[in-house]
Amino acid sequence: MDPAVPVVDVTDLPALMADGGLALAAIDLGDKTIGVAVSDRSLAFANPRPVIARRKFTQDAAALLETLARDQVGALVVGLPVNMDGSEGPRAQASRAFVRNLGRLTDLPLALWDERLSTVAAERALIEMDVSRRKRAGRIDSAAAAFILQGVLDRLQALGAAESDM
Repeated sequence: MDPAVPVVDVTDLPALMADGGLALAAIDLGDKTIGVAVSDRSLAFANPRPVIARRKFTQDAAALLETLARDQVGALVVGLPVNMDGSEGPRAQASRAFVRNLGRLTDLPLALWDERLSTVAAERALIEMDVSRRKRAGRIDSAAAAFILQGVLDRLQALGAAESDM
């Protein structure tokens, strides 16, 4: 990773967002769309947002940063598509490159989150909600982003509970 663009650990996000009142966001980078999810201000629930159609990086980044500003986001988590054996393939490298390039355009803290099976879980949830195949295609990346974000939020809440028990 480019040393000029630090990627923070997810567990450091609450301290970096200490101003309070800010939301946390997550994205799932698909081939054709960027799925976006934003938390509530209490950092408890992930809410999917409309997908961003992918074009060129500069257009993608501008649309994403506009969305994040509108939702008053204080940090961004990017799903890292790790292989089931823990190795990183071309998709993970593409996600890391996206983070590196995005980090040059924003001061938001950026974190990576292992997103293994998030798209599978999102697909199952949409099927259970009886969403048609055609509509699922347009929602899958934002649903996956919501699964990624909810995983991060649950982790942060568990860490907060563990710290308050000490």
